[in-house]
Amino acid sequence: MKVTVSGVVSDYVHYDPLVNVQVANRSDVHIYPEIKRKLYSALSEGDEGELSIGLPADVVTKQEQAFNSNIQPDGTVSSEAISFTIRIDYIVRNPAEGLEFVVPTEAYPYRVPHMYTSPTVPDAARCWVPCVDNLWERCTWDLQFVVPRFLDERPEDEEEGNFPVVVVASGDFVEQVSHPYNSSKNIFLFSQSAPTSVQHIAFAAGPFHVLELPIEESPADADKEDEEEVLQPQMHVFCLPGLERMLATTTSFYRSAMRFYSTLGAYPFGSFKAVFVDELPTQRFDSATMAIISNDLLYGEDAIEQVYETRMSLSHALAVQWIGINVVQKTWSDTWLINGLGSYIATLFFRKMFGNNEYRFRLKKDMDRVVALDMGTQYPICQPAVPEPPDPAQLSFINLKAPLVLYILDRHLGKSGTSHSLSRVIPKILLSAISGDLAGNTLTTLSFLRTCRKISGVDPRTFAEQWIYGSGCPHFTFNASFNRKKLVVEFMMRQICPAFEANRNDAAAMALYKPVSFFEGTITVRIHEADGTPYEHVLDIRAPQKHYEVLFNTKYKRVRRNTKRYISRKAAALAAAQGDSEAMEDINLLSEAFTLPLWEDEGERTKWRVTDWTEEDEQRMAGATYEWIRMDADFEWIGEIAFDQPDFMWVSQLQRDRDVVAQLEALRALARQPSSIVSSFLTHTVLVSNYFYRVRMEAALLLILCASEEMQYIGIFHLFKIFTAWCYEPQQRRHEFGTRFIPRPNDFSNIPDYFVRKSIIVSLSQFREEHKVDHVVTRFLLDQLKFNDNTTNPYSDGLYISTLIAAVGTTLLPTIQVEQSQLMATTQAPLEKTQEAELLRNALIEIERYREMDRLVPSMHNVVSIAALEWYLMLMMGNMIGNDVSIFLKYTREGNYPGVRMAAFDGLLLMKWYSSKTLIRYIMAVIATDSSRIIRRHVSRGVCESFAVLFAIGDIPWVGSKAQDVLIEEDGSTPVVEKKNPKKKDVDVMLKSLQKNAGKALSLRECIMPIILAPDTDPQVRLCMLKVCDLLYRATDESAPTLKITLPPTPVLEVPPQSPAPVATPTLKLVKAGARRSLSSFNLPPPSPTPSLDPLPTPKPKLRLMTSKAVDGPIPPLVKAVSARDQQLMPPPPLPARTNTVEVDVQRPKKKEKSASDGTGKGLSAADRKMCERVLDKLLKHPHALVFGQPVDPVRDNAPGYWEKIKSPMDLSTMREKLKRHSYADRFAFESDFQLMIRNAQEYNPSTHPVHIASKAFEIVFKREWARANKAFDKATSRSNHVASSSLTTGDDMATAALALEAEPLREQDKTTEEAADELAALIEPAAPSLLPPQPVPTPQPLLKLKLSSGRSTPKEPAARQTPTAPPSLEEIAQSLANTSKPPKPPKLSKPPKNLKIHVQSQSSPALKPTLPEPIPVTKAISQPSAREDEDLLLAELDMIEAEKGHTPSPAKKSKAKEKTKNADSMDLSEEWLLGETTSEVPEAPKERSKGKDKVEKKTKHTVESAAQTPPAPPFKATSISSSVPTSSRASPSIHLAPPLSSAPVKVKIKSKESTPAASALPAGTTTGTTPIDVAKCKAIINKLRKEGIHFSPFAWPVDAMTQGCPTYYDEIKEPMDFMTLENNLNGGRYKTMEQFERAMRLIYSNCRQFNPPGQAIVESANYLESMFNKEWVKAMEKKLSSADRTWASKVLNSMFNDPSGFYFREPVDPVKLNIPHYFQIVDRNDARDLKTIRTQAGTSKYESLDQITADIQLMVQNAVKFNGAGSHVAQMADTNAKIWLSAMNKKRKEDAKKASTHTLTHENAGQPPSKKMRLV
Repeated sequence: MKVTVSGVVSDYVHYDPLVNVQVANRSDVHIYPEIKRKLYSALSEGDEGELSIGLPADVVTKQEQAFNSNIQPDGTVSSEAISFTIRIDYIVRNPAEGLEFVVPTEAYPYRVPHMYTSPTVPDAARCWVPCVDNLWERCTWDLQFVVPRFLDERPEDEEEGNFPVVVVASGDFVEQVSHPYNSSKNIFLFSQSAPTSVQHIAFAAGPFHVLELPIEESPADADKEDEEEVLQPQMHVFCLPGLERMLATTTSFYRSAMRFYSTLGAYPFGSFKAVFVDELPTQRFDSATMAIISNDLLYGEDAIEQVYETRMSLSHALAVQWIGINVVQKTWSDTWLINGLGSYIATLFFRKMFGNNEYRFRLKKDMDRVVALDMGTQYPICQPAVPEPPDPAQLSFINLKAPLVLYILDRHLGKSGTSHSLSRVIPKILLSAISGDLAGNTLTTLSFLRTCRKISGVDPRTFAEQWIYGSGCPHFTFNASFNRKKLVVEFMMRQICPAFEANRNDAAAMALYKPVSFFEGTITVRIHEADGTPYEHVLDIRAPQKHYEVLFNTKYKRVRRNTKRYISRKAAALAAAQGDSEAMEDINLLSEAFTLPLWEDEGERTKWRVTDWTEEDEQRMAGATYEWIRMDADFEWIGEIAFDQPDFMWVSQLQRDRDVVAQLEALRALARQPSSIVSSFLTHTVLVSNYFYRVRMEAALLLILCASEEMQYIGIFHLFKIFTAWCYEPQQRRHEFGTRFIPRPNDFSNIPDYFVRKSIIVSLSQFREEHKVDHVVTRFLLDQLKFNDNTTNPYSDGLYISTLIAAVGTTLLPTIQVEQSQLMATTQAPLEKTQEAELLRNALIEIERYREMDRLVPSMHNVVSIAALEWYLMLMMGNMIGNDVSIFLKYTREGNYPGVRMAAFDGLLLMKWYSSKTLIRYIMAVIATDSSRIIRRHVSRGVCESFAVLFAIGDIPWVGSKAQDVLIEEDGSTPVVEKKNPKKKDVDVMLKSLQKNAGKALSLRECIMPIILAPDTDPQVRLCMLKVCDLLYRATDESAPTLKITLPPTPVLEVPPQSPAPVATPTLKLVKAGARRSLSSFNLPPPSPTPSLDPLPTPKPKLRLMTSKAVDGPIPPLVKAVSARDQQLMPPPPLPARTNTVEVDVQRPKKKEKSASDGTGKGLSAADRKMCERVLDKLLKHPHALVFGQPVDPVRDNAPGYWEKIKSPMDLSTMREKLKRHSYADRFAFESDFQLMIRNAQEYNPSTHPVHIASKAFEIVFKREWARANKAFDKATSRSNHVASSSLTTGDDMATAALALEAEPLREQDKTTEEAADELAALIEPAAPSLLPPQPVPTPQPLLKLKLSSGRSTPKEPAARQTPTAPPSLEEIAQSLANTSKPPKPPKLSKPPKNLKIHVQSQSSPALKPTLPEPIPVTKAISQPSAREDEDLLLAELDMIEAEKGHTPSPAKKSKAKEKTKNADSMDLSEEWLLGETTSEVPEAPKERSKGKDKVEKKTKHTVESAAQTPPAPPFKATSISSSVPTSSRASPSIHLAPPLSSAPVKVKIKSKESTPAASALPAGTTTGTTPIDVAKCKAIINKLRKEGIHFSPFAWPVDAMTQGCPTYYDEIKEPMDFMTLENNLNGGRYKTMEQFERAMRLIYSNCRQFNPPGQAIVESANYLESMFNKEWVKAMEKKLSSADRTWASKVLNSMFNDPSGFYFREPVDPVKLNIPHYFQIVDRNDARDLKTIRTQAGTSKYESLDQITADIQLMVQNAVKFNGAGSHVAQMADTNAKIWLSAMNKKRKEDAKKASTHTLTHENAGQPPSKKMRLV
C-alpha cells in the first residue's frame, strides 16, 4: 500500500479494530460477554476511522502559502486554491465483506465465475475502497476496470472467445478500450457525474449476456419520436450465460416502468442497468444507475405466480433511483419517508400494470397485516429522538406500514383543501432535487409535511402525530339503526386502540412505543338506499364514543325484491349474461352482471343443493329500508372496522358493489355466520367469473367453514362440486359425492381459474373433522397427485404439485396432536385403522415418486423437492412417521439448489440435533466453512430458532416444577386438556431448560468458540453464535480492569476533612418504661444516614439535646430536679464486662403540647395524623402516585385550560405539606382532599384518558388502605384506653405522663416492644390538665458523663480513686476546658495512637453485673477557641484510653490506667488528629411490626453542646442514656478530642466507626453480622432489580453532577454509591460479608432520599427498589446448602447407597418386617437414620451444612453399633460405609482450603482501604 499527498509520499497508519479482539481463554464458552463487549467496542472504534494519513510538511507549507495568497477582499478563500489530491494504491485480498466472488467448485462444477459488490453488511463499502463510509458523504466518481478479454484462455491465433468478460458499474458507460500493454485485457470506463454516496456505488464483472431494452413507441407519441429518444435514458439488462430467454421475459416491462416514473419527474441519471447474479445474500442491491438482482427472480414464459412478485420487485428497484438514491433521508428517523415514497410510487405503477382491483386487494391485505402487528410492540415509523438506524426487524415493519400511511395521507389531502394530493407533492420534491433547491438532496419529515401543507392547503400535523410519530391502529365498532320518526339512520361509534390499552400501565412502554390513545379524522359512510342510489355521508370522529344521525333521502321506501319489475330486471340480467347485448343495455343495476346461468335451472339448483331464502327471510328483506351500508367507503383508514348488518344485506353488497374491498368485507362477514345459504352464495361467488379472481379465491377458502356435521358437510360438497366441474369430464360429474375418477389433463390457460383451483385444494386440506367423511378428502387429493398430467399444459405445474403435496400432508395429520416427547425419536404413533395406514403408505409412495422425478427433471427452483421435504417434516412433527435424519441430510450437501438446502437444514435442525455429536460437528462445519454465505447465515439463524421451537413442542424437557397437562374425562366424554402450567412462555424457565439439556453438549461447546473468534467469520453468523451462547450458557463475570499507579516518595501531609454541620437536631424519644429502665432496652433500630427532611411531629414526649443556639426565654423544668444525694443513691445500670459506656445527663425542658382544641384551630389528633401519614406513605409507593404526586403544571403536563376548569387543585405533595402544617381538622378532611384530587382528575380528563383511568384505580387503592387504617385505628384506640386507665398521668403533658410512668415498675404483661410503646404514646389522649406548674429556669446546659476503660498505657503517678457511680460529667469537663489559659503542648509519641472505642451497651439483663473499669477524669483546662474554629474544637482521638477488642483489663492494668489518667491534663493532642465533630449513630437489628405491618426504623443520635460561658443549670435528675452496639471494632464508636482555642460551645457527637473511612453510619435497615459473601446471590438480586428498568435506570451509573444538573451532589453526599460501582466492588472482592453488600445497597437508597426532596419520582423509585430488595434479601439470607454442595452431597450419598457396604442402610428399619420388635426400645425412634432418609433430606435442602449430614451419618453408625454390637458384621459395614463420606469430606475440605487461599491471594488488595486514623498510646 502506498499513499501520496499532492505527489509526496506520506506516512499512514491502517488500523483494523477487529485484530486486537483477543481473549485469555479461547476455549471457554462462558466468556462470551467479554467477546461481545470487545467486538462492539472495536466496531464503534472503526466507525471513527481506520486509516490515518499524515500530511507532509511541504504540503502543509504550500497550503498555508496558497491560503495567504488567495484571500479575497471579503475574507473568503476559494476551495480550489487550497485543495490537494490524495492517491492511495492498495490491493484487496480475500475481502471479508463487500465483494462476492462466485467460482466453480467440486460441488458446482458448471457454475459460471463472476463477481460483484454485495451488501453483506450496511457499511461494506469500506472493505473494498478507502472512503468515508457514510450515506451523506457524496462525490463524483470515475471508475476504471481492467479485466481479461475472455473468461477462458484462448490460443493466440483465435481472436474470439466463447465468453467475453463484461463489466457493469454505477455511472454512465464511457468506453471500452484494449489495454495498451496487454492485448488480452480490456479497460472499461464509467463516469458518475452526479454526486453519489459510496454506499450507492456498485459494479459487477463476468461473462454477462447483454440485452438492450429499446424505447417503446406508442401511437400517441408517434409525433414525438425524436424527443422520446432524448428523454428516455438507455436501459440495459445483464444475465449469466444460459439465462437469456428468461432475461427477456422477466425484464420486458422495464421500459414502460421508466416511462411511467418519468411522468413524476425526470430521471436523475443518464442510464439504468440491471444485473442478475448468483449467491446474492439479499433479493436486490440498489445502487446509482444500477441494480444487482438475484437470479431467483428470473422466470420463463411458463411461469404464473412468479410474474407478480418479480415485477413488483424490479419496478421498485427502478423507483428508488428517484427517491432512495438521488433523494435520501437527512436523518435515520426519516428512513420511513424515503422507503415509503419509493414503495408508494412503485405501487402506482403496479396498479397501472395489473389493474386497480389487484392494487386495492393487496392494499387491504397489507393493512390487515399492519393491524395484526401493530398491537403495542411496534415502534412508531418515525422516531426523531433516535439517532441510530432501525434494526432489520423494525425496518421490515416500517417498509410495510410507510407506503400505507402515504396512501391514506393522499386520500386525506385529496378530500379537503385544494384537492391536490401526493400526485402534486412528489413531482415538486423531485423537481427541487434536480434544480438544487433541495439541500444536499436530503429530505426530512418536517419538510415533506410542510410541502404537503403548502400544496394542498391542509394542515397535516394531527395526521402526523397519529400515524407517523405514534404507533397503533384503531379498532372501530359501528352499530346502525333506522329511526322511522326522524327518517334518519343512527350510528353509534366506539373506538379503542389495542396498542394503547396494552401499554397504558407501563410508563416505560408508553415512552418507547408512543401508542396513540385516540385517532381523529373523518370516515365515509355509504348508504345504498331503497331506490338503489348510494348516498355518501362523512362522519367526523372527534371522540372515542359518539352518536351520529344521518339523514335518509328515500322518504321511507322499502326494498321490494319480489315485484314484477324486480323479476323482469332479473330476467334481463340473465339474458345479458347469456350474451344478449340489447338486454345488457337495458339493465341499470351493475350488480346483475354477477349472475350464474347454470343456477337458473331448477334441476341444476337441486344437483348443487342450492338453498334459497326462507319466507321469514323474505319478509325481513321486504321490510328493509335500505339495501346495505358500507363503512369506510373511501378506504382511508388503517384499522379494523366491526359492523353488523343482516346477512341478506351482506349478500347485496357482495353481488352489487363492484369494489373488491367491499366484496372482501362481505365475504368475511358472511363467513362469521355460516349456514347453508351462506355456502350457496360463496359457491356462487367462486363460479361466477365476473368476480375478481382473488375474491373468488377468498370465497373458496371460506367455504370450508360451512363443512360441519350440522350442515351435512355442505361446504365440502360444494368444494368437490366446483372442482369436478372444472377438472373432470361431464359424464363423470353426474356420479355421487366421493366417486373416484381420473381428472382431465391440466390446462392453466385461464389464469384466474388456476388460482381458484389451488385455493380449493388448500381449503379442502383444512377439513379437520374427526371422522373425515370416510377419508374422502385425502383420497381425492391423492388421486389428483397420482393422476396429474401436465403434458399438454403450456404452463409449469411445479407450484401446483407443491400445493397438492402440502394439502395431502395436512389431511394426514391427526385431529388431536400426540406429544412427540412422549415417544422415542425413532417410533411413530400407532395407526388404529388399517384404512389410515393404507392411505399413509400410498401417500409415501407418491411423495417419493415426485421427489425422485424432481431430482431427474428439476422443477423451477426445485419447488417440488422443497415441498416433499416440508411434507416429511410435517408428518414427523405430527408423529405420523418416525424421525429420519437421512432424508434431510443428503439434501444439505453442496451441489443442491440453495432453496433445497435451506429447507433440508430446517428439517435437520428440528431432529434434536444437539443430542448427536456427529450432527453438531456437521452443522458447525457448515456454518464455519460452507462456500455459500446464504447457507451459512440461514443455518446459523436456524440454530438459534431451533432451540425455541424444540422447547415449545416438548423435545427439550422442562426444568423445575413443571405441571404436566392433565386429561379429564367425564363419563366417556371427549378428553379435555387442562393446562396447569401458567408459565409456559416464561423465558427464565426456557433458558434453564436449554442450559440443562442442550448446554451440556460438549461438542457444541468445542465448536462455537472457534467460529466466534475466527477473523473471517461472517458478522451475522458471529452474532447468531453469540445469541446461542446467551441461550445455552451462563456467563462468567468479566474481571474489572486494574490500574496501578506509582506515587512519588514525597511525603504528603494529610489534613482530615471538615465534617459538615448537622442539618437538624436529632431527638431521643422517651417511652413507657419500668424503674430505671434505659432507652437502650428497647433495641433501637439502626439510624438513617441523614436526618429526615420532613420530620413527622407527634404529641409524644421528646428529649432533645440542646445545641449551642441561644434560647429566647426561660424554659420551665419538666419535673422537679433530683438532688445530688438522691442521684448518688441511685444504683447504676448493670453493664456487661469488657465494655465502655457513655452516659449523657441532660436537662429535660418542658415543651407544651398542642391539643385538639389549641388556639390555632387545627384539631388533628396524634392518632389521626399518624393514620393519615401511614396511608399517605402507602399511596406514594403505588405506581399511580407518579401521576398525582406533584401539582399540575399546564405547560409541563400539556393540560391547557386546567386552571379555568379546576378551581380547587389538589395533589399528594400538597396533602403531605398540609399534614406537616397541621392544616387538617380531622382525618375526614384528609379523606376529603384525596377525593377532591380524584374528582379533579376525572373532571378534566375524558373517560378514556390514561389519567382518568388511573384515577379510578388509585381511588380503589385508597379505599382499601383507608378501610384497613380505620380498622387498625379503632383497635389501637380501644387498646390505648385500657392502658390509659392504669396510667399515673392526669395532665395534658405527654412528657409528664411518660416520666410518671417511670416511677412504678411495669408488670410483665405490660412490657411491650418499642413499636407498641410508640403506638401507645401516639394514641393516648390526655385525661386532665397538668398538675405541675411551669417553673422558669435559665437555659439548660447538657452534661456528658463518660465511663471509659483504660488501654495499655502505664503512667507513673497514681490517680485519685473515684467511685464508679459518680464519673465526671460533661459539665465538669467543659468547665475545666474553659478555665485553661493556654493550650497544652502535644506529647511526644513513639507510635501512632489507637482509636478510642467506647462500647455503648444496653441494660438487657439485670443478672449481668461485671466489674466496671475505673473512669478517667479530664481535668486539664484548655483555652477557649474562637467561633471560627468551632469545628476544630472537638474531637481528636481519645484513643489513649481505648480498651482492647474483647479484652477485660486486669487489676494491675486498672491501676496503671488510673496512674495514666492523672497525667492526662498535661497531655496535648496533635493537630492532624483534629476532625471537627464526630457523630455516633448506633446500629440495631431492625424489628418487624406484628401482623404484617411495615418495619419501624428509628434514629438514635447523641449531640451534646455545651458553652463555657453559659450560666450553670439548676440540679436535675441525671438520666443514663445508652445504646447497644456490637463489640467488634468495626462498629464501635470513637470519640476524638481536640484542644479548644476559645470559649465556643463544645460539641460532642458519638460516631460509629465503619469499614470505610467516609461512612458515618449504616443505612437504615442494614443488618449486622459476618455472613460470608455469596456473590451468586448478590448478583441475582442485582439482576432482579435491573428488570425494573424505569426504576433502576436512575441508579445504574455514577451520578454525573454537571451533566445531570446537580453540581452540589458530591458536597452533600460523601459516600456515593450506584449499581455499577456496587457490581464492580462485588466482582473485585471488596465485600467480604453479606452485611457489607447490604450496607452498600442500602446506601444507594439513603443517598437518594438525602439529596432529593420527598415526593419526587426518583425517591419513589428508590423506595420501590428498596422494598423489592428487602423481599429478595430475606430469601438470600436463608441458610441452606448451596446448589454445588447439594449436588456434591447427593453424588457421595448415591455412591454410599450403591456401595455393597450400604446394603443394610438403604431403607429405614422396619421392626415388623425384620422381626426385631424391640429395635425402637434400644434405639430412640427420633434418632433412627438411614441412607434413604439422609439422601432425601439432602436433596430437599433440609440440611443447612455438610456437617449436619456428617452428624446424621455418624448417628447411623452409632445406632448400628448400639443395636448389633461393636464387633458385629452390621457395625463393620456401617463403619465402612461411613468412611466413604468422611474420606470425601476430607478431600473436599482440602480443595476448598486451596481455593480459598488462591482467592485470598488474588483479591488481597481488593478490600476496603485501611483507616488512616492514628492511635494514641
